Amino acid sequence: MRIPALASFGLGIVLALGSTASFAISGNEQVELAGAGRYEELRQALEQDAAKGPLNTRDLHALCFSYSKTKRYTKLFGCLDRLAANIAGGDTSTRLFGLEDATPVVHLMRAEAQLDLANYQAASDEAQKALDWYKREDSDDTDIQLNALGLLSMAATLGGNREQGEKYAKQLEAVSTLTIMSNGYVSAKAMALAAANMALGNYQKTLDAIAQDRLFTVHAFLDRVVSGAILTGKNNWAWQELPRAFMMNRALHGIGRTAEAKAGYDRLLTLPQVKDNGEIYWLILFERGRIAESEGRLEEAIDFYKKSIEMIELQRASINTETSKIGFVGDKQQVYEHLIDALYASGHQKEAFEYIERSKSRALVDMLAAKQVSALQTSNTKQETAQLLEQFDESQSELLAQVPVSAAEGKASQRSIAAQTAGKIRSAAPELSTLISVSSIPVNHLRDVLPPNEALIQYYYQGRNLYASVYTHADVHMVKLDAEGLEDDVRKFRAAVDQQDEGAIALSQKLYERLIRPLETSLRQRQGLLIIPHGALHYLPFAALHDGRKYLLESYSLRSLPSASVLEYLRPARMKSAASMLVLGNPDLGAAKYDLPSAQVEAQKIAGQSAGAKLLLRQQATETMLKTSAADYPVLHIASHGVFNTKRPLDSALLLAKDEQNDGKLTVGELYSLKLNADLVTLSACETGLGQINSGDDVVGLTRGFLYAGSSSVVASLWQVDDEATSQLMVRFYSELAGKPKAEALRAAQLEVKKAYPHPYFWSAFYLTGSAQ
Repeated sequence: MRIPALASFGLGIVLALGSTASFAISGNEQVELAGAGRYEELRQALEQDAAKGPLNTRDLHALCFSYSKTKRYTKLFGCLDRLAANIAGGDTSTRLFGLEDATPVVHLMRAEAQLDLANYQAASDEAQKALDWYKREDSDDTDIQLNALGLLSMAATLGGNREQGEKYAKQLEAVSTLTIMSNGYVSAKAMALAAANMALGNYQKTLDAIAQDRLFTVHAFLDRVVSGAILTGKNNWAWQELPRAFMMNRALHGIGRTAEAKAGYDRLLTLPQVKDNGEIYWLILFERGRIAESEGRLEEAIDFYKKSIEMIELQRASINTETSKIGFVGDKQQVYEHLIDALYASGHQKEAFEYIERSKSRALVDMLAAKQVSALQTSNTKQETAQLLEQFDESQSELLAQVPVSAAEGKASQRSIAAQTAGKIRSAAPELSTLISVSSIPVNHLRDVLPPNEALIQYYYQGRNLYASVYTHADVHMVKLDAEGLEDDVRKFRAAVDQQDEGAIALSQKLYERLIRPLETSLRQRQGLLIIPHGALHYLPFAALHDGRKYLLESYSLRSLPSASVLEYLRPARMKSAASMLVLGNPDLGAAKYDLPSAQVEAQKIAGQSAGAKLLLRQQATETMLKTSAADYPVLHIASHGVFNTKRPLDSALLLAKDEQNDGKLTVGELYSLKLNADLVTLSACETGLGQINSGDDVVGLTRGFLYAGSSSVVASLWQVDDEATSQLMVRFYSELAGKPKAEALRAAQLEVKKAYPHPYFWSAFYLTGSAQ
């Protein structure tokens, strides 16, 4: 019988002593450091040895283990690849845990990391490989089976397959731990079962499982916490015991033992060390706020929610570092939702408006969190700013790293460094800072960036509550509407428009009554509307909403923005006409089915209107030409296919001709590193504006990427429009630009097309995002 392999859910691990090494750290020292939870020291020593040459499996496994325990994911995956290669080469045994074959722990460490990173299918695949190994080898390492089943259950449940999650949880519950190593196995089983049931929302079973862990006595634990007995010197309390304490209190709250949960959270919040684990800290504050809100103590709830958001916004990463331990994933957008509800109910409308902005900003930061900060730089990024970005990356890594912290200082210094660096970036590169940290525009600053004849309408909804805020130079007015069935109404209207159904008018009127009618008083005497949609409203052609007498387009010029904060960063318009423009049409995508003859005709007509136009067709319309030439033109017109990736929004792309330098896919991710000087980008392609509804906010499509890249305005479409109608609309649009602002020019073109093609399918798909001028 071998010693348990990876008791990641238990309190401790059993280690096998090994022979002395001749490098920076001996085998016995590795065992001592790992057993004491001094994983950071273990990492540092083994990295010194790795710098001298390739490590054998005994040492490499210890290094990977240190990365896993300290949550250094990037280094972990590379380390595990090297470890797997060693094992495949015949070097199979480890020092830690005394394993003869380290294959299963490679899979388990990968599975834990993928679960934290919310890659649930990948986590399931790796855990299944570990379980397959256990069965194939007829192993007596029961903890491998326990951990694999626990991870499989959590991955299935969190990935949306509750039935499968319950199946694995039942298999886990049935595993016998009556062996010579029963104490270690009982603890591993108890915590794996607790986490699996937490993911399932089976809170009583979570508490029952915790109670089975002889190494974790709940009442004794809390007594030691309050007395401070376990919080001396440098320790791992924030990473080991605190997640379990949260799991226990969350389960108590879940079964209605609210008073006990409240007392438990309050006891934890008296300890400054709780802040060291930012992921658990913001969850505790949020849960405590929910309890206060349920008690009708709104001001107290607001205070808890604000503190929770403060911790959320300090961390750029959207990684849930505790998922593999506690089986629970907190929704950061829910904190904003609860705070906005509480602020509105308390009469703090202006503050609610600002937190709506922060919610949308957080959604963008989460979407871009997977990109290294350095990848967001352009060729124009100053050296000082580039250095600050590197420092910011380092400070965020240190915030995530789970290393023993001083009971006196904790991670206060890392938090301070991260906040100071973010502040310096905000001063040096304000717009760039919005991609890596949360920002919002104060309500009183809107007057400086919004024209007096325009009204800003900000929509925000979660659950059944829909908030519509109207800002004008005269006032800020917020109303609470019913969001019940809103997405279904939008979906039905879009389907009717797409099918050119005459019944679309009735659906349009219904949406007008829901979204515009309650705001009409605040919209009087305004010529233009700046609409900031949210969720499904990004799919809605507002121009086609009908009040029973006329369409919204017939009363107002319209434009949109992803958030009000973008107003501060829109470049002032310099274009007086479309005299100089770069036109790309019908690029050669390598297959006849992708050819767009009508787009080529459209591009030729538009280029023919301008003496200074450069026309690129077919093989000439390359991604490389766009990247290298775009900065020289105030107007870009791209008539091509657009594709959207619902799972990876940053991979959404415009399809252009490929060459030796580029693959022909201009992705959203690439746009955030591109530098343009355009006053206008027109995307006359199918569904270029259509994107994914994210948890916090907007449809992350190509439009926002082009705004950040430097265009002051983007015209895009919500659906693939009739070729002839599109051609007429585009030609008229550029003609109108000679004497009108962009919003008015697009409105005039749409109204003209409407005369020949009355149904909104033909004229309402295109919309303007960005500057109206």
